[in-house]
Amino acid sequence: MMKDIRINSVGEDITQANASTVTYDQPEIWSLVRRAAGGDVDAFGDLYSIYLGSIYRYVFYYVRDKMIAEDITQEVFVKAWKAIGSCKGKERTFSPWLYRIAHNQVIDVFRSAPKHTTIDMPAESLLQTSDIEKETEVRSEWEQALEAISRLPEKQKHVIILKFIEGMDNREIEKITDINQTAIRVLQMRALNTLRQQLHKGI
Repeated sequence: MMKDIRINSVGEDITQANASTVTYDQPEIWSLVRRAAGGDVDAFGDLYSIYLGSIYRYVFYYVRDKMIAEDITQEVFVKAWKAIGSCKGKERTFSPWLYRIAHNQVIDVFRSAPKHTTIDMPAESLLQTSDIEKETEVRSEWEQALEAISRLPEKQKHVIILKFIEGMDNREIEKITDINQTAIRVLQMRALNTLRQQLHKGI
């Protein structure tokens, strides 16, 4: 029987994860997934550290609210732990599986509270500059970009976030979304065209 797992203070964990210099190659990650699927809490803790920043960032670009993103990210990993046994023999698909949990959790939140008006730019996205006017300009442009992305149709928004924010290639996106690569390219092209038009008009 799987032990319960507590995940606290996601914000602090994200800071620690970003500061970590430990890197893992794919075979090491697959090994951690196999161990976690067998009930190894420590192995799952390592997976949590590896994927926490990416999952939080992915969620944040949907909800655009720091506290909501942290709450959703916490729930994603709790659900992942509860269902990790289903990854036995499927360790190579762990990452897409985790992103699907995150996406489904975001959709659930939008269904219960469809409008999030707060925009909170993550600290790592701010330029390190003493020029207040320049920083204000960057923040304004960033918020405009987030607003434009939020207005995209659901599939286009999903592809743009995975492609340009998470840095995934079309093969990885296909595994997460179950959309074939040809359709992904079409969605990307349409989304970019829409974003150019919206940003040119200043939304």
